[in-house]
Amino acid sequence: MIGIYIILSLSLNLLVGYTGLLSLCHAAFYGIGAYAATLLMTRLGVNFFPALLLAIVITMVASLVVSVPSLRLRGDYFVLASLGFQIIAFSILYNWVSFTRGPYGIPGIPRPTILGIEIGTLPSYFILTAILTFLCFLVLWRISSSPFGRVLKAIREDELATKALGKNTTNLKILSFMFAAGIAAVSGALYAAYVTYIDPTSFTIAESIFILSIVLIGGSGNLKGPILGAIFLVVLPEVLRFLNIPDTIAPNVRQMIYGAILVLLMRYRSQGIAGEYKFE
Repeated sequence: MIGIYIILSLSLNLLVGYTGLLSLCHAAFYGIGAYAATLLMTRLGVNFFPALLLAIVITMVASLVVSVPSLRLRGDYFVLASLGFQIIAFSILYNWVSFTRGPYGIPGIPRPTILGIEIGTLPSYFILTAILTFLCFLVLWRISSSPFGRVLKAIREDELATKALGKNTTNLKILSFMFAAGIAAVSGALYAAYVTYIDPTSFTIAESIFILSIVLIGGSGNLKGPILGAIFLVVLPEVLRFLNIPDTIAPNVRQMIYGAILVLLMRYRSQGIAGEYKFE
């Protein structure tokens, strides 16, 4: 799961850290990617890898639904618009029972296969996840170090000045949204093939907030921050399991310790563990 959350946080960082857009709908793209890949595999018999590519395209197109009408909004209004899209996406996944099976979920998702060999063991799936995580990292590194990435940073710092230089900031932000959504779809397809069962409760607003927390705590504006944030937030709850706490209260105590660490980190290191940009 660390690899999946690294991909998710890196993709959201393209919006938060590079473009300066605080989005609360990333779990929606995560879910759209998961459902698109799952339905292609279970209903049409498409292999995992073509299904993954198609899921990326479908999710990028779906991102236009929120990006085109919302990116002219600023600040809190954009946050609310992204929250609205998250709620709509979850409602569709939950209530369109004839297509998504709604709360019943979709079981029996096939494992990825290469040349007829199923990737069914944990080590083999770890290798697949590591390869796709590395490829996503390379794509985002290329974007962030390109002229396009530098313009996104300029938009983050001063959109009006960037417009004055002749840049179409709305179109550039739409492209940023599409790239972020497409990369999030990779996580969705990986997650679906890993657990072999998905339902809408994995893609709620709480998940969007968790992904955003990874970016803000790890640090935004570079590529190492989200990676460190994903490792920290995914591993920390597992480490807390080893505390000698009675079983009756262990879950609540772990959550309290977890929350206290997050509050202290944000109080004394507000730019995150390794961040270059402090989102205000």
